[in-house]
Amino acid sequence: MKKDLPAERREELLSLLKTRFEKNMNRHKGIDWAKVQARLEADTAKLWTVNEMEETGGEPDVVAQDKKTGEYIIYDCSPETPKDRRSLCYDRQALDARKANKPENSAMDLAAEMGIELLTEEQYQDLQQLGNFDTKTSSWLATPADVRKAGGAIFGDRRFGRVFIYHNGADSYYAARGFRGSVRV
Repeated sequence: MKKDLPAERREELLSLLKTRFEKNMNRHKGIDWAKVQARLEADTAKLWTVNEMEETGGEPDVVAQDKKTGEYIIYDCSPETPKDRRSLCYDRQALDARKANKPENSAMDLAAEMGIELLTEEQYQDLQQLGNFDTKTSSWLATPADVRKAGGAIFGDRRFGRVFIYHNGADSYYAARGFRGSVRV
């Protein structure tokens, strides 16, 4: 599959991202949009990935710049977990293990198809410093190997003014649980 967008969609997406960037300056203090845009325009595969984030309801936005590599870090910043990435179990192993009522996909597989990484617990905590996210939904998070080996997976949400990290069987899925991702450009 060619990961490139038609010129018209590239322009629409970049305009939308710029508007979101300017509206949410608290997320990326000291970062210049023109430099972010130049990076996105120079890497059509990453721009395609950001479009996938947008198309599935993620409302992607720049949240940081890696001081070592210079890469800009983009997270899903939708108020609730992205609407078109819900009702998924954690990974392929969990999906294959389900005998009945299988969801359409897994969070890890869909993230890989989109070219993003699930947020880690630390990244999720960082995101929650930028606003109140997942107050009615929850998001699968990249799960430590020892937890996954034991059959579980972790997810986070915000309730009662606090951020909570929980666990569940990796094969579980809920209409209000999806996943948030990140991409570097």
